[in-house]
Amino acid sequence: MIERRNEFGQAIGPEVAGWTARPRPPRAAMGGRACRLEPFEPRHAPGLFQAYREDREGRNWTYLGYRPSETEDEFQRFAEATYSGEDPLFHVVVDAATGRELGVASYLRIDPANGVIEVGHINFSPLMQGSVQSTEAMYLMMRRVFDELGYRRYEWKCDALNAPSRRAAGRLGFSYEGTFRQAMIYKGRNRDTAWFSILDSEWPRLRAAFEAWLSPENFDLNGRQIQRLEDLRSQGR
Repeated sequence: MIERRNEFGQAIGPEVAGWTARPRPPRAAMGGRACRLEPFEPRHAPGLFQAYREDREGRNWTYLGYRPSETEDEFQRFAEATYSGEDPLFHVVVDAATGRELGVASYLRIDPANGVIEVGHINFSPLMQGSVQSTEAMYLMMRRVFDELGYRRYEWKCDALNAPSRRAAGRLGFSYEGTFRQAMIYKGRNRDTAWFSILDSEWPRLRAAFEAWLSPENFDLNGRQIQRLEDLRSQGR
């Protein structure tokens, strides 16, 4: 990158020519081969409650800012209060074959003026953890951000102690940027927050790797992957 300087000799960033504020994410479904993402509606809550009941020990909720519900009525009230806003904008992951609700993820801290948006509040039930649906859901959300809306930066943040989330960010192609110490208090305990990001300039290579990984040809007759997403990315596909 060529260094630019102003009239005072101070280093300044490159010009972002022709930039205009980006649209906010629409309340519209995103469709894939294995799953689709639907903006949350109250009708999704019973299916989500049943999916989350597969998490017998409540592990999914350790690093979330809220706790599991004991009854379906309680979860219905929680979901309608938590999942119905515009920021965070929650989407429900629905199995394309069965129509069953599998989990949620959201866009949040939406900053159209600067083209920055975060993915978070991810709560994938055991029915989809480690599945094709979990990867495809993340790909579909990235594709909307970069290809449809033209954002410049996509963020992932998590409790620095959340090892599964950190591994997931790395597998999906996010770059670790650092840790904000004592960034938050939740559930009465400290949270140091690890920051990750993907930039628009990085997206074409990541998109190609996702599409190669998600291709039916990348899975054997038993549904096992043939090439890992990380390997496809390192090959520059």
